[in-house]
Amino acid sequence: MKPYKFLIVGSGMTADAAVRGIRELDPYGSIGIIGAETDIPYARPPLSKGMWKGRPFEKIWLGTGKLNVDLHLGRQVTVLDPAAKYVRDDQGDEYTYDKLLLATGSSPVRLPIGGEGIIYYRTLQDYQRLVALAEQGRRFLVIGAGFIGSEIAAALRASGKQVTMIFRDRSIGENIFPPELSHFLNDFYRRKGVELMPGDEVTGLERTGSSFKVQSRGGRTFEVDGVVAGLGVRPNVELAKSAGLKVEDGILVDDHQRTSAPDIFSAGDVAMFPHKVLGRLIRVEHEDNALKMGRQAGRNMAGADEVYTHTPFFYSDLFELGYEAVGELSSKLEMVADWQEPFEKGVVYYLEDGRVRGVLLWNVWKKIKEAADLMAEPGPFKAAELKGRLWKNDQAVSIVASDAIP
Repeated sequence: MKPYKFLIVGSGMTADAAVRGIRELDPYGSIGIIGAETDIPYARPPLSKGMWKGRPFEKIWLGTGKLNVDLHLGRQVTVLDPAAKYVRDDQGDEYTYDKLLLATGSSPVRLPIGGEGIIYYRTLQDYQRLVALAEQGRRFLVIGAGFIGSEIAAALRASGKQVTMIFRDRSIGENIFPPELSHFLNDFYRRKGVELMPGDEVTGLERTGSSFKVQSRGGRTFEVDGVVAGLGVRPNVELAKSAGLKVEDGILVDDHQRTSAPDIFSAGDVAMFPHKVLGRLIRVEHEDNALKMGRQAGRNMAGADEVYTHTPFFYSDLFELGYEAVGELSSKLEMVADWQEPFEKGVVYYLEDGRVRGVLLWNVWKKIKEAADLMAEPGPFKAAELKGRLWKNDQAVSIVASDAIP
């Protein structure tokens, strides 16, 4: 039995941030981390961004081991008993805790075909596997055109590979971008040499020697050297659910990251928390929330008793294009586009009942705070009132209906 004052289940960025939060208030209390991955905690975003642009490999390590913490890696927690403050892992080792953090993250959505031949891109091992394939092969299939799919397709193509993207939607980022921006991205990726198969899906995947034979619902058959999928993720709530904690689309927590069980906290991808500005429960699967929420959870585990009020942001790189965003980005909302240079530089506001619920900063940088402050304003706003709100320009504001197709 291994007793810990602070025990963390999960070994990602949230866990590292929580350790740092704990250490701000408690320099010496014992901390244990149990993680399913065999690698020590690392930064995840560079796996689909900076690592493909020459960022040094050693820069991804977070240095958690220097914070006086015990790392129990390559292990899955199978039993959690909140009443006894006890957990057991799949190797039979047992642990007790005074305070517990569930930072179990999320797992990729998988297809019913393809087996282990498909790389469901998420971990450092996935990155290493794809790099090894890229060193030998030249033809790659990317399934999905969301956050990960669009980044990996751009990274592989920029590395000189032949890339085909297949996705059910009509255009890249259809669910979050205004229609004309989403369709612009289709044209942009094609100009970069990426073959697109919108409105289609993979129905067959067969290994043929070192390559794969792919069949699509639309009738296409072709061969590739590697297959990568980015189909979204699901929160890892099974452990919390088996222990009787309240779970919806994530582990339910209050504004202090406390779950429904005493002395158990949750943060990061898996946590469903009250978003102060949006005024509802939300789950966020991005780096900024993992770091800020993890740190706050650690501080509260160590006795801080502080409310989590942060409005998380996220970002992406698509060849030479890039963006930062905050709040809720959904093409189902009313969208107001304020372009300085159409599709090259601009701001898109997402509104609901006249309130700004999200802001997309397309090739616009260092405006996250102003965007978050705008979300906090009660409004109601009209389109003309948002013109130049986050910059000064003479371009007209265009109002985009959520169901418009250019």
